[in-house]
Amino acid sequence: MAIGIDPLVDFACKKLLGSPEHPAITLHFLNAVLGGSPTITDVEILNPILEKEFEEDKYAILDVRASDAFGHRFNIEIQRSRPAALRERLTYYVATQLVEQLGGGDRYTELRPSIGICILDLLLYPQISDIHLDFRLRNSTHGLTFTDHLQIHLLELPKYSPLNDNQVITDPIEQWCFFFLQANELTSDQIAERLPNAAFTEATRILEMIARDPKQRNLYESRLKAERDAQAREDYARQQGIVQGIEQGIEQGELLGQAKLVSVLSSLVGEPGPCIEDLVSLGRDKLEAIEADLQRRLRERT
Repeated sequence: MAIGIDPLVDFACKKLLGSPEHPAITLHFLNAVLGGSPTITDVEILNPILEKEFEEDKYAILDVRASDAFGHRFNIEIQRSRPAALRERLTYYVATQLVEQLGGGDRYTELRPSIGICILDLLLYPQISDIHLDFRLRNSTHGLTFTDHLQIHLLELPKYSPLNDNQVITDPIEQWCFFFLQANELTSDQIAERLPNAAFTEATRILEMIARDPKQRNLYESRLKAERDAQAREDYARQQGIVQGIEQGIEQGELLGQAKLVSVLSSLVGEPGPCIEDLVSLGRDKLEAIEADLQRRLRERT
């Protein structure tokens, strides 16, 4: 029987990547994204999930903040819809995480890299096939790296197409893409066939725990409902924008046609009319009044 818990629901995702009790999962994920150079062997979760706070605020942003033995600071989050100014917000989080490291009297040499990782169930760069995109401060002409202290990593999951060959997946990024996208519909045995790594065995157990525990399941379901409601509102707003745009386009087209008619009538009565753009800007009521007056004058001349 399939586990039935979607690891992309942010409550489940934070249980996987933000639990102090399961650091091996977070370590595997961070090393997969960062390439294991240097290999991270110890991680501290700076904002572990507090279920009481979550119950009181079902709309909390469940990101994961962590640090490692090298002093690197991490902010991990998941996005399933496209919020406004996503790029700017991710930049702000990473920059804030860097600034927060220094207190009064601290030296700049004490700063350690601030790294943002965003798991995207959408496409920001559809023109590029890479699933993992690594952004840093670099010179665009010569490829020189200015600093690694500000990093943003994106994982665009829709770009991943799992192979149906039942073979073990060895690439770390593909392993996580497979788990995020497929675990909901697979059994624990099916996951283990493709992902025999101990980190994914542990991650699968967490999803099974959420599925079995009534309290955990209720928190998961409430968050899933909140995500679906937010997506429905976004879809409705987008649809309304399309309809409004069509209506505005039709109205603008009608005004343009009326302005052209007024321009023709003006020439027939021997008057140089305003340019079409100026006529359109007058609006429907004024255009109708001008058209009626020109029609009257033309009939009198006839």
